[in-house]
Amino acid sequence: MSLGAAAFWGLALVLLASSLAVVLSRNLFHSVLYLAVALVTTAGLFLHLEAEFLAAVQILLYAGGVVTIVVFAIMLTERLVGERLTQTNRQLANGAIVSVTVLVALLLFLTRGNLPRERPPLTGDLTQQIGRDLLTRFVLPFELLAVLFLAALLGALFFARRED
Repeated sequence: MSLGAAAFWGLALVLLASSLAVVLSRNLFHSVLYLAVALVTTAGLFLHLEAEFLAAVQILLYAGGVVTIVVFAIMLTERLVGERLTQTNRQLANGAIVSVTVLVALLLFLTRGNLPRERPPLTGDLTQQIGRDLLTRFVLPFELLAVLFLAALLGALFFARRED
């Protein structure tokens, strides 16, 4: 096994373990910490694939920003309620069924798909290419994601409002 393959499998193992810890942890704060590990490990996979820009965005935006916001949300929610929240998941069986279904669908797609064995060569500036593709080829999913974030923000404001 080459060093690159060993690094990939090591990162994949850490990513799988931290992802399982996110959904199986009974403490919500610990789940957020495991999420930070999963996001940083994903950035490591991007670095392994020589996508430095995506790795930097992954760490700054997701591991830094999103995890910080979730930690603040946990702290503020507990303060608003005035008592400790129950942090157990009662839907474990349903989540396991959905997870196994998604895993089987992904494995079927990966095994039946006609995916290339070798990575295509990277030419030109990858960051510029990502920006151009986001604003041309993938503009509709990019805008839909913005609408989704706006809906999530409005939903959070609705639930955080004072009951008068």
